[in-house]
This record gives sequence, structure tokens and C-alpha cells, in this order.
Amino acid sequence: MPGPLHGVRVLDLSRILAGPWAGQLLADLGAEVIKVERPEVGDDTRSWGPPFLPPAGGGAARGESAYFLCANRGKKSVTIDFARPEGQALVKRLAAQSDILLENFKVDGLARLGLGPEDMAKVNPRLIYCSITGFGQTGPYRAHPGYDFLMQGMGGLMSVTGEPDGEPMKVGVAVTDVFTGMYAATSVLAALAERERSGLGQHVDIALFDVQIATLANQIMSYLVSGQQPPRLGNAHPSIVPYQVFPTLDGHAILAIGNDEQFRRFTQLAGAPELALDERFATNPARVTNRAVLIPLLEALMRQRPTQGWISALETIGVPCGPINNFADLEAHEQVRARGIFKTVPHPSAGSMRSVANPMRFSRTQVEDERASPLLGADTQDVLGGMLGLSGEELGALRLAGVV
Repeated sequence: MPGPLHGVRVLDLSRILAGPWAGQLLADLGAEVIKVERPEVGDDTRSWGPPFLPPAGGGAARGESAYFLCANRGKKSVTIDFARPEGQALVKRLAAQSDILLENFKVDGLARLGLGPEDMAKVNPRLIYCSITGFGQTGPYRAHPGYDFLMQGMGGLMSVTGEPDGEPMKVGVAVTDVFTGMYAATSVLAALAERERSGLGQHVDIALFDVQIATLANQIMSYLVSGQQPPRLGNAHPSIVPYQVFPTLDGHAILAIGNDEQFRRFTQLAGAPELALDERFATNPARVTNRAVLIPLLEALMRQRPTQGWISALETIGVPCGPINNFADLEAHEQVRARGIFKTVPHPSAGSMRSVANPMRFSRTQVEDERASPLLGADTQDVLGGMLGLSGEELGALRLAGVV
């Protein structure tokens, strides 16, 4: 059975990560996603490497970059130079037959080419036009560019990430871009549902800066409630103790105790039941207040057993504890294998490639996450010939002129 978005067409003018991530999610859900790229060079991330996926048979040719492959699964690639009038006309014709348009150019960048939201609404009043920018369509920073690293800093995430005495740290994945892509996909699907009632599309304004602040979740709410800046705590939790990484006899383990009963059971197993009876540690608020006294005591206990020994023992009494897996550990993990999280999919030049499954699971429909990212311009002829009805001669002339 096709995916739940079967029959929805997306025109993806975005590049790098946030916009392509949104487009990939929509493709996984069954939408037809047409990725428009610059002739010859394509999306910037096609050259962001190494590593590159080697083509079948080896040789000196460079394959697709891992970065590009992570965010463009299941799309069609069409090359159009829409800085030129002929290219702009092609994009408008594609938009006229699409449901959703994704773009992440600077504010007013596409409007100057006649491809802004108002221009496209004239071409297709039902089009949902989603703009992803650093700071949004309004405000004094609207013209400033946005990058994930800058957003993690400016948006407050780095102020609560890192060791207390170390420098502020970014997260190891571009989480602001990924979250922004998720918010963008959710927004356009909401607009798609609203269109069923109104019959009209609309302009969706998504900003990395807004998303970064919104996803501070409990940390920003703690500030709004208390007026106090949450400190950097490394791997510790600001509101729950103990909830952090501890050294063990042979490595490290995560101890994630969420309530007082779990703490009582832990202290009994660890041979220190008196800690749960101590008024300084008997309740979570008390443990948070007396964190500096309690944590060294727990560190001494945790060092007495190996990591797997703690995990096995604590699992039997319902106390959350787990390892810190690297990627190879994930690949070998029985739960990862049972869920089919890593899969091998066909690839047009490499023959096949390893990929990560979409985590959404439906009872009736399915996700369509087994189509690899497209080669640059692989679908230009099919899309422009099939959708727009361009003849071979017309396509040849456009290629000769460098428009496609």
C-alpha cells in the first residue's frame, strides 16, 4: 500500500539540511518530491565530504556525499537555473502543478526572481509555500543568514550544554536544522489539512532561531518560571538526581532514576540503603538541592561494578540504566536489528548503500524509505517532459543554453 501522502506533490527548492530534511520526510510518507538543483553543481552538500559513497566497480570517480545522502532520500532531481528567466518560467509551471513548495533562500531572495510567495499564489492559489530562514520573515534580523552552529549559540542551547567549568558546547548533530525540518514538515501538513476546508494555500514562515528557542523545552520554561539561568551540568539533569553518566569499574553507564522508589531500590542493590533514608536524599527535590554531596557518594558506589553488571542487575529491579553505545554498537544491537533500523537499499551508481529507516510506523500504510537519494539531474527529462510536456527538441535547446 502506498504511503499516506501518496498523490501529494512537493517542489523542493531548498538545499543544505533543514529544508531537504523536511522534503525527505514528506517523500518517506509517500509524496512525490521534485528537488530542483543548480545545473552542474547541484545542492551544496553534494560536495560536502569525505566520506563519499563509492560507485560500483570503484575507480577514480567520486560518488555521492554521505551528507547529501542523509537528507534527500526518495526525491527526484531536476536541474534548472532559475536565476534566468527561462528557468523561472519552468519553476512556475512546476509550481502550478504542485501542492507544496519548500525553499530556504534569504528573505525576499526568490521574490526578486519573481518566485516569491505572492508570485506563486497567482500561479497556484492552492499552493502551500514554506520559507525556511535563519530569523524569519519579520524583525530586525530578518535579512541575517542563519546557520545551525550560530543558532545553537544565539538560541540558548549552548548556554546549557557542556561541562560546568568547560566552554559552552554545541550538540554533535545539527539539531536546530533537523528540528526546523520537522517543524516545517508538520506546518505544511497542517496547512494541507486546512486547505481541505478553505481551498486555499498559504505562506508558512519557519525560522531556525524560533525553532531553537522553542525546543529548549523544560530548560526555557524553568527560566520563565524562576527567572534563573539554568547552569551547564554536563551530562546531569537540572531537575532530576541522579540522572547522568557515572564511571564504572570498566567504563561508563547512564543512571536515570526518575522517582524516589527507584532511588530506594537502587540504594538497596548498591549496598547503601541508608542513603534513601537520609532526609537530604529521600526525595528528588532534596537530592537536587544536595546534588554536590550525593553525586560523589554514588560515583564511589558505581565504580565497584562493571557497566554490564550494573545494567543487568538494575534491569531486574526496574531501575533505568544503560550503556553509551557507539555507532558500531548500534549496528550490532538486537533491538536495532529487530526493528530494521539499518537497511540496505538500491543506489543508481553504487549498486546499493546502507541507510537509516524512517522511524514512523503505520498500521495500514507504509513509509517509502527504500529509494536512495537521486543523482544530479537524473529526473530532469522525465519531469519536464512528462509534467510540462516539453519535447525532446525543447529540452535539447534548454540544455544547450545551460538552463537545465
